[in-house]
Amino acid sequence: MTGALLAGLAATLALAACVWLASLPLRDVSIVDIAWGWLVIAPACVAAAWLPSTGPRASLVLALGALWAVRLSAHIAWRHRGQPEDRRYGAMRARHGASFALRSLVIVFALQAVLATIVALPLVAAIHSTLPWNALDGVGALLFAAGFAFEAVADAQLARFKSNPAQAGRVLDWGLWRYSRHPNYFGECALWWGLWLIAAAAGAWWTVVSPLLMTFLLLRVSGVTLLEQDIGERRPSYRDYVRRTNAFLPGRPRP
Repeated sequence: MTGALLAGLAATLALAACVWLASLPLRDVSIVDIAWGWLVIAPACVAAAWLPSTGPRASLVLALGALWAVRLSAHIAWRHRGQPEDRRYGAMRARHGASFALRSLVIVFALQAVLATIVALPLVAAIHSTLPWNALDGVGALLFAAGFAFEAVADAQLARFKSNPAQAGRVLDWGLWRYSRHPNYFGECALWWGLWLIAAAAGAWWTVVSPLLMTFLLLRVSGVTLLEQDIGERRPSYRDYVRRTNAFLPGRPRP
């Protein structure tokens, strides 16, 4: 499987480089977010083609991974249409100046390719394993389905909220957002733990590094912590929302 992983990493780096080239005339590094789903699924596709034979889970994990990648990339592309470069990358561009175009190849695109390959480990391991199906596969598939639905519904509710000009400056606190301040991230986290359970059923317990990494990124790096750094200053009503609503795990709102 090592050869398949290395080939997957090479393919993901090549794909990231292509996206980087596209970002140069656009002066918009944000397109890497649109490509994220495809960066993750690429190692799995390469593994399926590279390995001389695949196990019984290959079709399932490829289908689940592709479903996730298509929905996420389409959602981010739709959300980003007509928008300037994400302020996170804009701050990096301002900090690095003229050298950012070249630096972004390493600090943004290559880094995300490496992270994507790590995240894809459960998919690659499940494709490689020839162990027969067991009950844990079903649990993993159900958890993936629940997380996928949770994230998709939360994203749709947020899109609906933002599309209404009357909601400008207000806080979304209905639907799934009543029970969690970041239900979309919770759903994303849950589905990756579901994919890991399928890999665990295939004997690849060691791929737990993937959902652990995703959980860390969603909570501490590009997710909850980053988004809430200054939102209380920009939207004072958000402070009350924080007081009564769980940040990540859905729960009953506090009075």
